[in-house]
Amino acid sequence: MIYTRTGDNGTTSLVGGTRVPKYDLRVETYGTIDELVSYLGLVRDCLSSETLNSELVKIQSTLFNIESIIACEKEEFMAKMPKVKEEDIAYLEKKINVMNESLPQMKGFVLVGGSRTSSHIHVARTICRRCERLCVRLSEEIGVEETILKYLNRLSDYLFVLARYILKRKGREETYWKP
Repeated sequence: MIYTRTGDNGTTSLVGGTRVPKYDLRVETYGTIDELVSYLGLVRDCLSSETLNSELVKIQSTLFNIESIIACEKEEFMAKMPKVKEEDIAYLEKKINVMNESLPQMKGFVLVGGSRTSSHIHVARTICRRCERLCVRLSEEIGVEETILKYLNRLSDYLFVLARYILKRKGREETYWKP
């Protein structure tokens, strides 16, 4: 059954069973990461590249792992959670480097626009930045693994480069901010 009625009073359970308000920072953080996962699904639906789609599926899976870790409050459960490893960060860096090889050098700050797909990727990037800010705040309160913070930071870089890469593949020009 999809509904449990246990959240009807404005609370939810963390992994381990503790009930917290739905506005709890931990819930806000993993909920925002879930928003990013969903938005990346929309981005995948806009892409025709199987290679990029498989990259995004891998990223969505890693984000689900991060959600699970953040939702977990008890050590005995945390030991069973999948970890975000340095290899996950290196994967993003490798993909960034490959895309960057085909991109022109930036001439300034890029304004979002030029293609619907590229713009959707930029929205995902801004959601990712919000996830990162929430994780930093959560880290100050309860501690968040450093690899999670690094992964989210690198993911926003990946999404920025991916948006530029898609724009170039579509033969569109970047628009630069003119102060």
